[in-house]
Amino acid sequence: MESANMRKVEKPISKWRQRIGYGVSDFACNLIWQMISLYLLFFYTDIMALSAASVSLMFLLTRFFDGVTDLLVGYLIDHTHTRWGKSRPYFLFGAIPFALFAYLCFNVPGFSNNGKLIYAYITYFGLSLSYTIVNVPMASILPSLTNDTDERTALSTTRKFFAFLGATVVSATALSLVNYFGKGNQKTGFKILMIIFGLISCLLFFFTFFNTRELPTKSASVSLKKVASSLAQNRPWKIFAVNILFMWTGFFMQTAALVYYYTVVVGSQALSVTVATIMSVVPMVANFLVPSLARRLGKRNLYVISAIIQGLGIVFILFAQANHPFIIVGAAISAVGYGMKESIYFSMQADPVDYGEWKTGVNVSGSLSAINGFLGKVAQAISGGVAGMLLAWGNYQPGGASQSGKAIFAIQLMYGYLPLVLIVLSVVTMLFYNLDKMYPQIKAELKSRE
Repeated sequence: MESANMRKVEKPISKWRQRIGYGVSDFACNLIWQMISLYLLFFYTDIMALSAASVSLMFLLTRFFDGVTDLLVGYLIDHTHTRWGKSRPYFLFGAIPFALFAYLCFNVPGFSNNGKLIYAYITYFGLSLSYTIVNVPMASILPSLTNDTDERTALSTTRKFFAFLGATVVSATALSLVNYFGKGNQKTGFKILMIIFGLISCLLFFFTFFNTRELPTKSASVSLKKVASSLAQNRPWKIFAVNILFMWTGFFMQTAALVYYYTVVVGSQALSVTVATIMSVVPMVANFLVPSLARRLGKRNLYVISAIIQGLGIVFILFAQANHPFIIVGAAISAVGYGMKESIYFSMQADPVDYGEWKTGVNVSGSLSAINGFLGKVAQAISGGVAGMLLAWGNYQPGGASQSGKAIFAIQLMYGYLPLVLIVLSVVTMLFYNLDKMYPQIKAELKSRE
């Protein structure tokens, strides 16, 4: 393969072309990701008829094993040197497998219960692996797209706009489209819908590949020992990494519980669609406040304030009980905080890469992004495992018109109380993150070294 410092420099492209090209990659991801987050647990228990306990164990085992592949992909990115750069090729070659497994995951085979469970393991792992192949480069490529910290925030903001747009499409239309395509048969409806979403996602990743450019780099392959040494000395990243567990575990748990909470606790499945749409549309708007607020407040402070706003919205929903207007207000408040928090989170991911290079002279953007992805997978495994165990503990009856008080409490824990605790832990953790104060000096020294 070509060496990093010998590859041909491609023709530059405009900022907005690159912003759009980079941004739509998260639209592609979220068409599938939101389907997984909102409906996969429901699909497994209520449509494929798998037990909540077996699904819980599958989420736990598959996600931890899949997390190892994040590390592998990150390591491969750091050792990839092509004429297209280090991260871009993965969008091109990962798009088709991602679309294929998205379809297979929401398909019910004519097998026995044990056969269906094995099928679920294989297809869920395949989807997770192919998601890793296209998702880890989305984070690792950001430091390579620009050296300008404000432009990185602009790129992250554009990315999250498209992410929320993709999530909105799923939240607002998925169940209606399932019913439309399936003519009342959800099994058929999900299958057809995932063919459409998979094809769109595949084409968008091709678009990302052709409309982004990585900056020329002189970095060479780095040994695993140097990667480990660099990360061990990267204090801001270690704090950021701990926060990943708190942030994403709460998010995944609440998202997985959404349909259950509004159907069982509140008594309105239609409201789940409304709230899911609010949690996608409102962040899309709030996202545009992030660049200016980040310049004024700093990234860490904006993250903390946004997380507090998100938590207050959840408290409002819990106190609203079955009052629909109050629930909608609470969802909107929570969505504002969540939208700003997630947008600035993705902008912050690139900064510890620069810190590590400043501190150790080693750029390990691929490995760092991969470990962040691995921790996200761990968070998803924990949230999926806990959610499944809580449903089993509460003796949740799939499709049951009425549920026991224990099942209702389990769902309340999943949707409200546990995510709130994790938001508090996230805020406390990020109070120790102080990279914002050092960052201008770091960038100046890195530039002088060049």
